[in-house]
Amino acid sequence: MTATTLDIIAIGNAIVDVISRADDAFIASEGIEKGSMRLVDTDTAEGLYGRMGPGIEASGGSAANTVAGIAALGGRCGFIGQVATDQLGQVFTHDIRSLGVQFDTPARTDEPPTARCLILVTPDAQRTMNTFLGASQYLPAAALDPALIASAAILYLEGYLWDPEEPRAAMRKAIDIARGAGRKVAFTLSDAFCISRHRADFLALIDAGLIDILFANEAEILALNETDDFDAAADAVAAKVPLLVVTRGAQGAIAIQGGERFAVAAEPIDRIVDTTGAGDLFAAGFLAGQAQGRSVSDSLTMGAIAAAEVISHYGARPETDLKALIAARLG
Repeated sequence: MTATTLDIIAIGNAIVDVISRADDAFIASEGIEKGSMRLVDTDTAEGLYGRMGPGIEASGGSAANTVAGIAALGGRCGFIGQVATDQLGQVFTHDIRSLGVQFDTPARTDEPPTARCLILVTPDAQRTMNTFLGASQYLPAAALDPALIASAAILYLEGYLWDPEEPRAAMRKAIDIARGAGRKVAFTLSDAFCISRHRADFLALIDAGLIDILFANEAEILALNETDDFDAAADAVAAKVPLLVVTRGAQGAIAIQGGERFAVAAEPIDRIVDTTGAGDLFAAGFLAGQAQGRSVSDSLTMGAIAAAEVISHYGARPETDLKALIAARLG
């Protein structure tokens, strides 16, 4: 096996987030389920954007947020995702490259425009996401660089991107490349919405032994197993993947590896401001820990610290020195 030049290569939606404060009445008036993630078309996105209050624009996307966090922790990262040749595409490209993440996917010259996620944050810090996938759903397998994928110790895939046909085919090809090179494959289930549409596909990947590290939250692991019994669901999946990581909000997170269960409490913070990106940054901390050769327990702690930092402010990218926060705890 050749040496790696990257710790993580991620494939995901290349999205620019527009984050705006909103109250419950506005959410209700729009007919949106609070705390949900929904996909919207061009007209819906433009209409909602026009009715939202002032927003903060920041590059996002689940897997992109994760590699941003890993890069902040000193990890060597690459990202593969599709943008268009428009202003938001330029914003995304600049932002991710400025973090030291390798991003070379050619921009798409045709319609639709670069993806954006309109995020409404209520006073209780719940985020309601309205995602226009735009160009991101047209990532072709031809855009993959096999040598780049093979150079990374871990290929990290975003469940959100499994919906469109083109990127789904691209991710299947990427799995083949990574496994052919003897690398690990990590997968995040992303949202119960994704499971409702692709449960059979996700289970097939797991049953085929193609996933080495699986990330989920509590709702997702229950949905995947179609049960209300958390422990039973976690144990059933853990029997099929080498490493399972499940976040549980205020209850912290668990990991199961080789039948051994590990747990970490949620990090205390003064005030939760915006939960956008909490799971993404937890994955960042955990994967960074694994890349550094740390134990599962320490990796869980790194995930909890990174998640706590990102929910203490608006936006899904870290604003405080994560290295310093983790060094103060773990050295």
